[in-house]
Amino acid sequence: MNIGNAAEASGLPAKTIRYYEEIGLIRPRRDANGYRAFGRRDVHKLAFLARARALGFSIEECRALIGLYEDEKRASEDVKALTREHLKRIDTRIAELQGLRETLAQLVAACAGDHRPDCPILADLARDSAITDMGEVSR
Repeated sequence: MNIGNAAEASGLPAKTIRYYEEIGLIRPRRDANGYRAFGRRDVHKLAFLARARALGFSIEECRALIGLYEDEKRASEDVKALTREHLKRIDTRIAELQGLRETLAQLVAACAGDHRPDCPILADLARDSAITDMGEVSR
């Protein structure tokens, strides 16, 4: 099947499929005319990558996951360890986002949001980047 059909079957844009080929994640065979010819296995691998990326795995993690998936002698502990590390990074990011949300919620609550020019949101944003008289940034 051609790249358009592979894109439709895998749920990935053709541009992404070309990129995955460029970086070596997939290697579809080429017809005599140079066109990519995707088989069922290629489409399955593309769908696998789409799902892994949707779960937030990086390209390099996807490369490792594909390698593990294709290795019939793999140890599931290797897959679990990779996924556990990814989960830790997600948990860290969630905690960071919750902190950002709390800060922004406090700023929104502190701002009157009326016709007056004073604004705690702008004051807070300017707080860490105040320029001193000597031209240096104060922190």
